[in-house]
Amino acid sequence: MASAVVPQLPVGGFSFDNCKRNAFLASKKYPLPNAKKTGTTIVGITYKDGIILGADTRATEDTIVSDKNCSKIHYLAPNMYCCGAGTAADTEMTTKLISSQLELHRLNTGRVVPVCTANRLLKQMLFRYQGYIGAALVLGGVDTKGSSLYCIYPHGSTDKLPYVTMGSGSLAAMAVFERGWKANMELEEGKVLVRDAIAAGILNDLGSGSNVDLCVITKEGATHLRPHENIGIKGEKQGSYRYKRGTTAVLKADIIPLDVTDVLIKPVEVEPMDTSG
Repeated sequence: MASAVVPQLPVGGFSFDNCKRNAFLASKKYPLPNAKKTGTTIVGITYKDGIILGADTRATEDTIVSDKNCSKIHYLAPNMYCCGAGTAADTEMTTKLISSQLELHRLNTGRVVPVCTANRLLKQMLFRYQGYIGAALVLGGVDTKGSSLYCIYPHGSTDKLPYVTMGSGSLAAMAVFERGWKANMELEEGKVLVRDAIAAGILNDLGSGSNVDLCVITKEGATHLRPHENIGIKGEKQGSYRYKRGTTAVLKADIIPLDVTDVLIKPVEVEPMDTSG
């Protein structure tokens, strides 16, 4: 119980007050609020020396573009990053929470945190909330055992694959990977492939757009390239849309004269300012 001497501390974790609200609305026969459609293209590949992650930068609220330069590649640890698709707030807070736990793990053990540890923490947390946290993640990193790339779904299931895509533009990006990916790719070749996959999502999915962000992770560290390239460049007008007066024919004109002679205009009286005080 809170008091003036001992204030009540805020409860940590996620708030599910809206679930109670929705249950109350349903009991009163009110229509429940609909979920907003989200859009993203996030990808990841393994290459010769590590991992390359990629993401677009458009954040949407159903049919509205709310942010044209959203960062979807999140820091977890010096040797691993995570791309997020789904609800932007969920991906942001989930990755921040797991990042703090990974740092505590590193301080306790005094060693580089394995990528599989981050994968286990993320999947256990998402499974606990049964999909109510809308976070679809692509986790990539390099540790003492080499490169690891995971695909983590909102309900907690995971896959370990050499190349992955997620988000509403994932099908277009996967088509590029199926055609162009091969084992032991060089760095520049891998960056071009990831760029092409994100560009395919941007150009073929309305929920993805703007720029291409890349993150290259090796055993020496990570390099976050933001932005790597601007794909969604706005087109320029090719012609002038101004027309000369008289271009459109006037079919009919009515002129109504206004008699303003009877209008009495009173002068404005200005009172002098009182300066006696």
